[in-house]
Amino acid sequence: MSYTRILTGPKPKLHMPKGACDTHIHFYDGRYAALPGTPTPPDASIADYRQVMDWLGIERAVVVQPSAYGDDNRLTMAATAELGSIARAVVVVKPGVTDAELERLTKAGARGLRIMALLGGTLGLDVAEEMAARVASHGWHLLLQLDGRDLPQHEAMIRRLPCKVVIDHIGKFLEPVPVEHPSFQCLQRLVDSGNVWVKLAAAYETSKTGKPKYEDVGVLAKALVKQAPERMIWASNFPHAQAAKFGYPDDGAMLDLMLDWAPNEADRRKIFTDNPAELYGF
Repeated sequence: MSYTRILTGPKPKLHMPKGACDTHIHFYDGRYAALPGTPTPPDASIADYRQVMDWLGIERAVVVQPSAYGDDNRLTMAATAELGSIARAVVVVKPGVTDAELERLTKAGARGLRIMALLGGTLGLDVAEEMAARVASHGWHLLLQLDGRDLPQHEAMIRRLPCKVVIDHIGKFLEPVPVEHPSFQCLQRLVDSGNVWVKLAAAYETSKTGKPKYEDVGVLAKALVKQAPERMIWASNFPHAQAAKFGYPDDGAMLDLMLDWAPNEADRRKIFTDNPAELYGF
């Protein structure tokens, strides 16, 4: 599927609260070697993303290490530095990383470690406990992306982790499940533990009902927001690394889904501003 990357458009109906944070963006640059078997879209630059920020009303951003670059965090950290005080990073470091390197990354804005059980991710769930023990003292969280249907088999491990945990993409149930499904109820139990957060993002990657409402994923998002708005965060998922597979979404329309998923303005202020400020240290 060919696509055109859309960086601006009609203003969304949703007016972002002050300090609104986009908690999941990537940058790509052909000067860096990409790993085979990972999503590698055309180059996406800070100049591109600044247009999206202006369009949607985003004031803060979290740059997440893409699977394409493994544990080579240079581009992610350079982008975080260029964006400045409005940016934080989620990186990938392997077992054996030195405390000095973790300290260096922390000073440069890193606040999380990415565990990616899909799409050729560098770190899998098998090292989650080991790595959580390494990064917890630096104030980092673990960002977990997996097929949400697998959550029950990892629930006990996730509960043991000594740091905060963010579950990506509304649980990323590769086949959307109903709210009564055991794997979604597992996600709800984890949220109730008080240590697990959920990122409201990328409904288009897993929905079978499709746009404009993505109802099959939206029903899960709405249930999570109703359950614990204080542990939900939002993300655009710019630049939609799998757009060649799913088509390039309308970021304005995707943002406006939050009017349906989180109809209460006070809840949206938590999701867009307060919760990310706590989690990423803004």
